[in-house]
Amino acid sequence: MADAALSTNPATDTSELDSPARRARRRLFKRKAAVAGLVVMTAFILLALLAPLIVPYDPVATSWSLVRKAPTALHWFGTDELGRDILSRVVYGARASLLAGAISVAIALGIGVPLGLLAGYRGGFTDALISRITDAMLACPFLILAIALAAFLGPSLGNAMIAIGISATPVFIRLTRGQVLSVKAEDYVEAARALGNPSWRIAFAHILPNILPALLVQATLSIAAAIIAEAALSFLGLGQQPPAPSWGSMLNAAQRFLTQAPWMAIWPGLAIFLVVLSLNLLGDGLRDALDPRQR
Repeated sequence: MADAALSTNPATDTSELDSPARRARRRLFKRKAAVAGLVVMTAFILLALLAPLIVPYDPVATSWSLVRKAPTALHWFGTDELGRDILSRVVYGARASLLAGAISVAIALGIGVPLGLLAGYRGGFTDALISRITDAMLACPFLILAIALAAFLGPSLGNAMIAIGISATPVFIRLTRGQVLSVKAEDYVEAARALGNPSWRIAFAHILPNILPALLVQATLSIAAAIIAEAALSFLGLGQQPPAPSWGSMLNAAQRFLTQAPWMAIWPGLAIFLVVLSLNLLGDGLRDALDPRQR
């Protein structure tokens, strides 16, 4: 009887013993769109890192005999108005765009998360002050604020990244504050407070780890917005400065030759489209994979 009873007991589900990270990874890889976005982003990151080993030509080398040549076996993406190889410039332009996206969001996280933690955990006057400043910044559209700051700081890729990072900060302040207000009422936070843990330890050791999934999803989506913003600033002459390649500056140069040399605009525009689309697909997949309600 005992053996029969034991034999009827269901086997322990190994998935219940998995860590939350492993379950989230498994859910992520079940979403084909998110996997496709991850593959495309990985490809662009590898292109940016291995650019000197991949590109067939110097991205800033000019040739007056190759001005606005259509795609050929020697120049797969054609050449631009100065005879420069567009494939080489698109690959090197990925460095500027991805670097701008990553560093800008890192700046926004570095400023926004501590301020959001402080506002949500302390409350009172501190919360009111930070929230009103955040509301004032959010009243100005993200791209308009980035353009204004970049124009004030001066045209360069570094200043563009600072401008985009500051412009993206209010989103992270508001998100962090909202998450902290939700989490700090949980029982484990009250238990940590009852045990005599200092406020900074509760905020960084108990609250912050539990709001990281939401911040990770927002960071992924914000990188896509930052790449678009960098391209816009470069298009306006406020980002990466010529002759250094940038997708935005390439589009600016191509607008004068849309009828004679459409390939000058197609390839950098397609690169921006693919990177932004893949980041949004990946962000949506991460949101679903990190949602504790998903099974």
